[in-house]
Amino acid sequence: MKIAPSILASDFSRLADELKDIEKGGADYVHLDVMDGRFVPNLTFGVPVIQSLRPCTKLPFDVHLMTYHPEAYLEGLEAAGAHMVSFHVEAVPHLDRMIHNIKDRGIKAGIALNPGTPLASIEQVLSLLDFVLIMSVNPGFGGQKFIPYTLDKIAALSAMIKEKGLSLSIEVDGGVNRDNAPLLKKAGAQILVAGSSVFGKEDRAQAIRDLKV
Repeated sequence: MKIAPSILASDFSRLADELKDIEKGGADYVHLDVMDGRFVPNLTFGVPVIQSLRPCTKLPFDVHLMTYHPEAYLEGLEAAGAHMVSFHVEAVPHLDRMIHNIKDRGIKAGIALNPGTPLASIEQVLSLLDFVLIMSVNPGFGGQKFIPYTLDKIAALSAMIKEKGLSLSIEVDGGVNRDNAPLLKKAGAQILVAGSSVFGKEDRAQAIRDLKV
């Protein structure tokens, strides 16, 4: 299991130190939630902040775009050395074009699915993706409770991937903790995004180990 701590739950006044802390603690990625205040009701940070964080850690950047017009961010994210970028089905009219726009920049492409967004919405482009981000809370805010029915969605996606003979990864974001991590793994998840369950703990290394089931 790979762990991607979300800096949405970190201390924004000391982001550089927070990144160093999770890197030493064994994190596999840094998860960066970009919100525009329109696609979701919250507003976080943009490309300049991400670019400023790049020298602070060697961990790959996993960027989740909760924005309309996600294509507008790609040039800056490429310059910032983003490793993975996901966007929402509802944010763009042409999924195929957006996926290729990401991959042509040498970035792994993913689609994020809200709890109520069906798997059928991405079935035709599944073979083009490097990963799918299953939201197990409604996006826009940290610290929410895990939505149990998303376990069935993860299992269904895992079965769909196997049936089609594909090798893309399943990432899960929202309410992830040490109690549901084993269930997520059993359902087929390979990357867990963790906010308060990592940054809310004094011992970040132990918190990350608790999730690596």
